[in-house]
Amino acid sequence: MSELAELLERFRRGAELLAVATTGAAGPELDFKPGENKWSVRQIACHLADAEAVGVMRFRQLIAEDNPTMAAWNQEAWAANLDYSKRKISQVIETFRMLRFANYELLKDQPVQVFERRGTHAVRGPMTLLQMLRMYAEHAENHVKQIQGVRAVFKEQKARQAAR
Repeated sequence: MSELAELLERFRRGAELLAVATTGAAGPELDFKPGENKWSVRQIACHLADAEAVGVMRFRQLIAEDNPTMAAWNQEAWAANLDYSKRKISQVIETFRMLRFANYELLKDQPVQVFERRGTHAVRGPMTLLQMLRMYAEHAENHVKQIQGVRAVFKEQKARQAAR
């Protein structure tokens, strides 16, 4: 399997990984924060959905435009001002799934040379479509691991409290 094919498959699987990582999470577990300035399962899932929405634009810019400039976004401001704490987890997961699927469908049939197209990210600097694909594939994978960690800490604390 080529590097591109492997990356596309990892990218595609992001929605499945998120769904599996959040299966069974409900009530206080969704909003538990493992520490100060740490995000809850709900907040991480919301962040992934919003990041994928940003990706909708970025992927299309890189494919359609010559050397586009891709704006940065303030994830902390989005988390604070877009009511992450009130969003329904099922809707958030479905939004991520739909956006990831749309992005995957766009990317999977692009000719190999399209993945060499460049743009300029406002913070990261020059990036190719292939680098953007890698970043988004890893983004979901890393946040899924973060969700698993948050859930593990929640369960440990719950078990300690029950043992008292």
